[in-house]
Amino acid sequence: MAVSYTPEVQGTGFKARVQRIGGHLAGMVMPNIGAFIAWGLITALFIPTGWLPNEHLAKLVDPMIFTLLPILIGYTGGRIVHGQRGAVVGAVATVGIIVGADIPMFLGAMMIGPLAAYLLKLFDGLIEDRIKPGFEMLVDNFSAGIIGGGMALIGVWVVGPVVARLSDWAGSGVDWLIGHNLLPVASVLVEPAKVLFLNNAINHGVLSPLAVAQAQETGKSILFMIESNPGPGLGLLLAYFLFGPRSLRPSVPAAGIIHFLGGIHEIYFPYVLMKPRLILAMIAGGAAGVGTFMVTGAGLVASPSPGSIFAYAAVTPRGSWFGMVLGILIATAVTFVVAAALLGFGRLNGERQDAVPADPDTDTDPATADAGTPARERETSPERETSPERAPVARSATAEG
Repeated sequence: MAVSYTPEVQGTGFKARVQRIGGHLAGMVMPNIGAFIAWGLITALFIPTGWLPNEHLAKLVDPMIFTLLPILIGYTGGRIVHGQRGAVVGAVATVGIIVGADIPMFLGAMMIGPLAAYLLKLFDGLIEDRIKPGFEMLVDNFSAGIIGGGMALIGVWVVGPVVARLSDWAGSGVDWLIGHNLLPVASVLVEPAKVLFLNNAINHGVLSPLAVAQAQETGKSILFMIESNPGPGLGLLLAYFLFGPRSLRPSVPAAGIIHFLGGIHEIYFPYVLMKPRLILAMIAGGAAGVGTFMVTGAGLVASPSPGSIFAYAAVTPRGSWFGMVLGILIATAVTFVVAAALLGFGRLNGERQDAVPADPDTDTDPATADAGTPARERETSPERETSPERAPVARSATAEG
């Protein structure tokens, strides 16, 4: 469940709704983080620009990112909504969006998996206690098959093309900013698009073609560095390691190694989806890095693929080393500071509740409650109503991993 990865959200305001959305997104992605790490390791090792290039083993990369990972997300999203039956129809529906687009359909899986499961849940509610004995299994199987198959068709015809169009619009927006010399502002579009797994579409579909043309004329291009800068991701993961929820901290070092040394940026995207407000930290860090690259005149001679520090070093021309290193360091530092502030420097993650369980009758944090304040007043205090992050963290076996 999503609440296994984020504090329980209270209230009905805009902030609470955004936090609930982020929690559900995290609930779909975080249980599958092991699959993301497996894909990241295989990619970093065996692609042509990896550490141990292997053409045969590299064939694992595309099926995993285009098929396996979206299906896992759709399956998990469906299971959150309607248990095992919802998981099955969510996975079936996700195949439709995979076929309906030629980019990784993580965002589409997050949409169609829970939606298919919700439709099945509504149907099950309508027919509950109305099926004659002996026909329950028949109705259950056929209803799941019909709804799952129908949603797969909708994925092919509607959801897949819509998400692909969103990717094209994001790329066009970045292209416009580049054409008007507003490169740092490009992070406002690039960083959110990256977190929605549109990074390859923006980098290879928009930035790289422009960068190649520029590099042929000047010998280097800053456009290679806008999306691929590993600094913002590193800063975010450092903030999570020091100030994030304790249940997630053990997964951060491996993610940091895969991201910064292996160049697989997708590994940190779920950490942003879990707390959507952290996209502000990514935008700030990305803009700071791009601004530094501009001021120092840095550029690369080719696309750093994958976007690791080693790939950056391999394609940095003479005269750009200082700007390249400084831009990555500043992007890391800015993202870290902003993300740490948005995480409340560890005070907004329910860590105190980990040490002292909350009173189930009053839902009050004993570690912070005023001993002289009546339970009724503590329950209705404005501070508790406006600080949903202070709610106890629901714990589960999967969250401990």
